[in-house]
Amino acid sequence: MQVRRPSARVRWTVVGLVVVAGLAVALWPRGTPPVPQLGASVAQVGVGNHVTPGAVDDGALDTARAAAVLQPCPGPAPAGSTTKGPLAGVVVSCLGAPGTLDLGAALGGRPVLVNLWASWCGPCRAEIPVLAAYAQQPGSVEVVGLNVRDDPSSALALLNSVGARYPSVVDTTGRAEAALAGPPVLPLSFLIASDGTVQRVRDPSVFTTVAQVEGAIASAGLS
Repeated sequence: MQVRRPSARVRWTVVGLVVVAGLAVALWPRGTPPVPQLGASVAQVGVGNHVTPGAVDDGALDTARAAAVLQPCPGPAPAGSTTKGPLAGVVVSCLGAPGTLDLGAALGGRPVLVNLWASWCGPCRAEIPVLAAYAQQPGSVEVVGLNVRDDPSSALALLNSVGARYPSVVDTTGRAEAALAGPPVLPLSFLIASDGTVQRVRDPSVFTTVAQVEGAIASAGLS
């Protein structure tokens, strides 16, 4: 029996139907793709030159604190001293342990070197070991780190990696950084006299030797 071949018109009609069916399958909705979920650890998003921390994992933070073994945050000023200066009433969090403190009151009554830093700041990473070495010198002025625009776990990891144990606090609101009125760069160091007045260290802008720290403190009349 002879089978008749379909006409060209019929063949092209079949091809057209196959193409239409293929497009329909390709365009048919397959459900909403899953949204990536953040893990339990701290999510860090770079914003310019700083880090915006996400939700803090308290367990990871406790572990980082235990590893860093920072010295206790400064307590209230000695009895009879008055809290003056731009940091009066500015509340910050302690980095090495849970809790908050009035920074102005805690630093009153004695000279203190306050260093603003962050773990993402390259010059800070180079300067912190110098400050740690100075802080271990007999008769040194107290050194307090003021961590800004940072993730606390990353900050603690940096201090632990370079062996810096001097106390550090965390400025979570930006009030302390604004009160000191420094330029928007890091690191920055300020010398606070016993009456709360503040002097910014301008020369050098970044400490590279212990002798430079000693010289800046002597120039400010705080040694």
